[in-house]
Amino acid sequence: MPPVEDGPLHALGIGALQAAYAAGATDPVAVVAALTGRIAGHPSGRDAVLALVPGAEAAAEESARRIGTRRARPLEGVPFGIKDIIDCAGAPVTCGSRLTGDRVAEADATVVARLRAAGAIPLAMLATTEFACGSAHNPRYGAVANPWNRARWTGGSSTGSGAALAARLMPLALGTDTGGSIRVPSAWCGVTGLKPTRGLVPRTGVAPLSWTLDHVGPMARSAADLARVMPWIAGPDGTDPHAAGRYDATRARGVSDLRVGVAEGWFTAMQDDAVLAAWQAMLTLLERQGARLVPVDLGPVATAHQDGYTIVMAELAALQEPDLDRAAALDPGTRARMDQGRLFSATDYLRALRRRPVVLAQVLDALADVDVLVTPGLGGEAASLDSLTVEVNGEAHPLQAVLPRNTMLFDYTGLPALMLPTGLGRTGLPVAAQVVGKPYDDALCLGVGAAFQRETEYHLRAPREKRPPTPGQS
Repeated sequence: MPPVEDGPLHALGIGALQAAYAAGATDPVAVVAALTGRIAGHPSGRDAVLALVPGAEAAAEESARRIGTRRARPLEGVPFGIKDIIDCAGAPVTCGSRLTGDRVAEADATVVARLRAAGAIPLAMLATTEFACGSAHNPRYGAVANPWNRARWTGGSSTGSGAALAARLMPLALGTDTGGSIRVPSAWCGVTGLKPTRGLVPRTGVAPLSWTLDHVGPMARSAADLARVMPWIAGPDGTDPHAAGRYDATRARGVSDLRVGVAEGWFTAMQDDAVLAAWQAMLTLLERQGARLVPVDLGPVATAHQDGYTIVMAELAALQEPDLDRAAALDPGTRARMDQGRLFSATDYLRALRRRPVVLAQVLDALADVDVLVTPGLGGEAASLDSLTVEVNGEAHPLQAVLPRNTMLFDYTGLPALMLPTGLGRTGLPVAAQVVGKPYDDALCLGVGAAFQRETEYHLRAPREKRPPTPGQS
């Protein structure tokens, strides 16, 4: 257990909550009350949180009883948020779309059921872009502003998850990642998110965007907190045909003598100098801890990047085809991706699928002499909500030219990828780096992240909050 921390309850991460419960310093009833109060009063509670999950208070009371009688489960009393494409029994799950009406989920998705079984408490449904692929300006619920600067975006599509964690509305959130949608909001909101190895976390009960690329994973404040969660959500469920493998915590090891791959070219192009400086500082710190830096060449990444998007848009178009007669009600961003997906030929789609194992083999061959790969995260700080552009060295670029460059390859290949904060950029907003592993080396990625975070405090930084006026002041 980490030491018991002082400070407000909403500021405690997963490990800190567990330590506080064990010491009797607080209980889940007080924590859920504190978080629901914060959600009600915080600006991010109005855009990142769509609804509170019924039964959270009763679950907190049950967790408090278990802790008091020494029957605590592994994640007892840890409140968590759920992206609005992941089913949670009794809660509204709308996929951020007007087409879904007032749907209420009848049963938990596997990942939610597993967290409940481990003692965690479903607290809130969190905003997403429409069907996890629409634009920042969701037509049903509106945009989710970045808590660091509400004129900026959080990044999609796990947009509410990133904002809720940054705003300290909860210590854990679930997201999904098809082109970068766990890692992008993690990077821009200054939190830590893991896209697990493909299939490691079952997708049963999760609305699909791309059945061959979708991943489900956790987002939290630190890599150590993610390592506390992963053993309890990973592994086949007997229903998801793509679910495979086990989370192996023994794959984590110290940084000393770790071979860290450093790829340039595609991964360092379209990157702000502040992002690159923070990435290089991370590499220097890992080297100081005993890691060995090894140059690697991942080959023609651009082709794989485009193949990933061909698959996403073609599969989106196929999934949404039954709603073509209602397409006018869709977010323009969703509709544009559907329209583009319908223009691809069968040969375009099959060619992209056929190249996938070839690219995976090439990437694994390039990584044969290293343990992990560390890349810059996103090319700049959070995008402007007005223009949906990202500034790179003072020049504005369209969102899609910058946002997914360093993330899509690892959805396409299915490799585990961790995004974690590495500092602040030119305007004081978070920047990040990415740790990528070989299949089922998720614990190794988290171990590298935890080693970095033990020596830095970037993951502890929170957005500055306005202080309420003192009595007598307006």
